[in-house]
Amino acid sequence: MRKSNHKHPKPMPEPSVRHYVAGGTEHGGGIGRLIGYILASQSKGPHDHRVTDTRGVRWDKLRSPPVLWTAMALMLKDRLLAPSRVHHLHIAGRGSTMRKLILGGLARSLGCTHVLHLHDYDYAADFLRRPNWQRRAIRTLFRGADRVIVLGERDRSTAMDLLGVPPRSIGVLHNAVPDPQRGASDDIPPDSATANAPVHIVFLGQLGPRKGVPELLEALAQPSMQSLNWSAVLAGDGPVDHYTAEAARLGVSDRVTLPGWLSSAQTRALCQSSDILVLPSHGEGMAMAVLEGLAHGLAVVTTRVGAHEEILRDDETCLFVPVGDVSALASALSELICNPEKRMKIAQAGREQYLNALSIEAYVGKLDALHKSVSKGALQGAPTQRGTA
Repeated sequence: MRKSNHKHPKPMPEPSVRHYVAGGTEHGGGIGRLIGYILASQSKGPHDHRVTDTRGVRWDKLRSPPVLWTAMALMLKDRLLAPSRVHHLHIAGRGSTMRKLILGGLARSLGCTHVLHLHDYDYAADFLRRPNWQRRAIRTLFRGADRVIVLGERDRSTAMDLLGVPPRSIGVLHNAVPDPQRGASDDIPPDSATANAPVHIVFLGQLGPRKGVPELLEALAQPSMQSLNWSAVLAGDGPVDHYTAEAARLGVSDRVTLPGWLSSAQTRALCQSSDILVLPSHGEGMAMAVLEGLAHGLAVVTTRVGAHEEILRDDETCLFVPVGDVSALASALSELICNPEKRMKIAQAGREQYLNALSIEAYVGKLDALHKSVSKGALQGAPTQRGTA
């Protein structure tokens, strides 16, 4: 029998990826936390994800330029020593865009394969506020990337309509978090509220108006909430002292705690002892806090912003409230506190939605497939899909 001379192609190795994140995994907010989850997944597969800070800590502006220069030097070093590495630039508005304009321009000039990942809660508004010369530079940045990743359909429209990115170059990738109950039962933990125990409410995010913190404190101080048995933790960085004083002014400081920013382990412990996750945000891409709530089996109360409506259904997997509506927010929280059956039903449905569509394993698999596709195109010298302004 004659042997076939046909050679089977070797499987393509897992691409090596460098992520560029303002603040890194420790001081990068929700983006940094997501990248930390990706890095942690490397122990479960042949992934090679690395992270490079582009800004340093938010409050130390003097160190920001040297941190960015170091990131640029690492990109140049990679071009020489690891030319196939994919450079993954995570971008939001304001200063993040200016840093990525520099890094994106360097990537194009060096011929580095690079991906642009948009995380901003309202990038269209940020873009339209900028002068024309910056708009031209930003369009060149986005159209010059090998691929653009967005969090939802709204941002896909922004990339196409405002930034001129070809539809074939855009991928939608919802955020994800690890399963805090992996290895345990898929059932959510027993609800902690009994006749004598308060219902525990948790907020996760930067303290400020965009996340709806003023309305949340006002809602907690409403008369309809005062007679109910609850406690709340508002965890996040920002003006903690200001909102601590505001809680005292509203008369809820005996039931509201503001511990500041929490680590991933502290956040996990807090969620495991809570019943309701509330995020009355005015603007999001895809809130990591909401995903944490779903994964931990908490009943989620949030707003119809960003990609939330693409993954959640009102009165099934969450309760939606209008942005800025204190009365509606207080009413939703009161309903869940007073109705443990409904609270458990929404929590269970949210947990099932997380397991079906929002696990970190599925996310990393999709991300690796995307990185492989741009790596393959670069290795084969495929015609570029990059555009010009």
